Amino acid sequence: MSINDKYIGLTLAVASSLLIGTSFIITKKGLIDANDRHGFAGDDHSYLKNPIWWLGMATMVFGELLNFAAYSFAPAILVTPLGALSVLIGAVLASFFLKESLGRIGTVGCGLCLIGSIMIVLHSPEDKEIKTVDQILQFALKPGFLIYIVLVGCYTVFAIYHIVPKYGRKDPLVYLSICSLVGSISVMSCKGFGIALKLTFAGNNQLTHPSTYVFIIISTLCILIQMNYFNKALDQFETNIVNPIYYVFFTTSTIFASVLLFRGFNTESRCKPELGS
Repeated sequence: MSINDKYIGLTLAVASSLLIGTSFIITKKGLIDANDRHGFAGDDHSYLKNPIWWLGMATMVFGELLNFAAYSFAPAILVTPLGALSVLIGAVLASFFLKESLGRIGTVGCGLCLIGSIMIVLHSPEDKEIKTVDQILQFALKPGFLIYIVLVGCYTVFAIYHIVPKYGRKDPLVYLSICSLVGSISVMSCKGFGIALKLTFAGNNQLTHPSTYVFIIISTLCILIQMNYFNKALDQFETNIVNPIYYVFFTTSTIFASVLLFRGFNTESRCKPELGS
């Protein structure tokens, strides 16, 4: 991966965070409006009839497309933690437009998110060079990542049928744990598909490889599950509660999945001084 690729990915990730952070507020406004008209909007999906919610979703989709593109150029360990910026943007906008209190601790937390994002940009590792999408599928079929997928699948099914009905409306962790774990799988799949497109546009056609379509199917399924339970969490709890919890769990899960998939951090940093300099 070249330095130019890394900074293209960085730019796309920052733009994505700005759009996604804004989309949280618009989506929440739509859910509040749907809730006022129909009651708890998350159960019967009545928010699908609300134009404000659709505007929020359109903003989020555009942001996620930029995020998707960022994964094609930069390592997931760099792109995912930059989601902290979306938490910061969402928290600030929520205090203005949703009248949700940010507070002193929240302000300090936003500052730490910003500092952490800068540190990640300076010291993030390089991505492994990928020449074909089949390489990523081979990584995914290693025992460590396969076990992770099975554990995530088992927890998700158990949570949907046994934990959500009892505790979903009481604790945001219930919905957000599903979003985060499933999201970590979707990120790896999106990265695989994104790299396939990048290689194809560079002249190395990957659309003839079955691996490309495996990643498309997995990404679509995971994103649908994510969006369903994220909307339930956002409808039931305040944005300033949902965003930070989701960020922490999603980032942790994604970094862990990335380490398993690519078998290590590859911690060579561009800021590391050369010997003898």
